[in-house]
Amino acid sequence: MRYPASEKLEIIRMIEQSHLPAKKTLDQIGIARRTFYRWYDRYLEGGLEALEDRPSRPSRVWNRIGDNIQAQIIELALEQSELSPRELAVRFTDEKRYFVSEATVYRLLKAHDLIPSPAFVVIKAADEFKDKTTRPNEMWQTDFTYFKIIGWGWVYLSTVLDDFSRYIIAWKLCTTMRAEDVTDTLELALTASGCDSARVLHKPKLLSDNGIRLRQRQGAAQAKAAQRQRAVLHRGRTR
Repeated sequence: MRYPASEKLEIIRMIEQSHLPAKKTLDQIGIARRTFYRWYDRYLEGGLEALEDRPSRPSRVWNRIGDNIQAQIIELALEQSELSPRELAVRFTDEKRYFVSEATVYRLLKAHDLIPSPAFVVIKAADEFKDKTTRPNEMWQTDFTYFKIIGWGWVYLSTVLDDFSRYIIAWKLCTTMRAEDVTDTLELALTASGCDSARVLHKPKLLSDNGIRLRQRQGAAQAKAAQRQRAVLHRGRTR
């Protein structure tokens, strides 16, 4: 099965964001490890454009941008060094009324040594956590798992896993990754674990390795969960 470059990049990001070992995640989505690492090496070397299927014959470059446009892109990149190649492409297209793709900007910046270290680096995971939990409900792991449904699109499985028992306390299948989805899953976990009706002295810690975006979503969810647990503690006090 052939995958377009955009889906290859989505799979690379999925592997980076998953809390599971790369081999297990690849087995679940049916991608051979050799295939994935070939994609990954090409992505690190040439960015999104390198993930495109290579034609059997070299094609003639008919749409190469001129030197003047290249100079303007480099100038914009130096002025706006915090922008990614995608953001630079959008900014340049809006301001100059001249369309350039993300792949073109990436290739140009790489040729001028203006690309920083890759944002996605595959590293070998440790065999176990340094600080282990000692009881249930001491720490919960939250995560989104991506599923591609052919002919429909992507869906996201939101889960809450107890770190000590490795038991999935609650899960929810979502069409988005909004804060409400994380909140709903945590609400289900509070109910399933009994933390919403019993007196809880130590709230479960939340662990996620999905980056700032998910942690921001979890912030709202964790605040709401904390409010519920404080209410439980208040009701459980002896008068």
